[in-house]
Amino acid sequence: MLVAIEAGEKNVSLSTLDRVAEALNVAFSDLIQAPGSPDPSRINEVAWTGAIAGSKAVLLAKAAATREVELWEWRLEPGETYFSEADAEGWSEQLYVFEGCLTLIIDDQALRFHAGEFYMYASNMPHVYRNESDCVVRFVRNVVI
Repeated sequence: MLVAIEAGEKNVSLSTLDRVAEALNVAFSDLIQAPGSPDPSRINEVAWTGAIAGSKAVLLAKAAATREVELWEWRLEPGETYFSEADAEGWSEQLYVFEGCLTLIIDDQALRFHAGEFYMYASNMPHVYRNESDCVVRFVRNVVI
């Protein structure tokens, strides 16, 4: 089966890939990440494709958590701004924008992310979420504690 998977001849389930990673004593993300990635926390690899064209699962990123991970869905109307205080040392956030354009301001630097883009950062400094467009912005935020 491993030979068929490597050759791209077999579409394997995610649970089978997880068992293969466990048998090899590696993390699932390490198994599918392209070798030589400059940022080991950014995966952005297709882990599964469906029988119907366009169906897929993409592992975007990984982060080590010591306690828990919070999953948030955010919606900012045009012109809306949210000011966040600094989180505790060691916390991080993962953002994935699925509609609109999100402006993230960290340390007086404005970063813009459009639908389909994601970003991870240490959240131990004040940061701002802003919608500077005339369309709604919707994004998912994971707080990794």
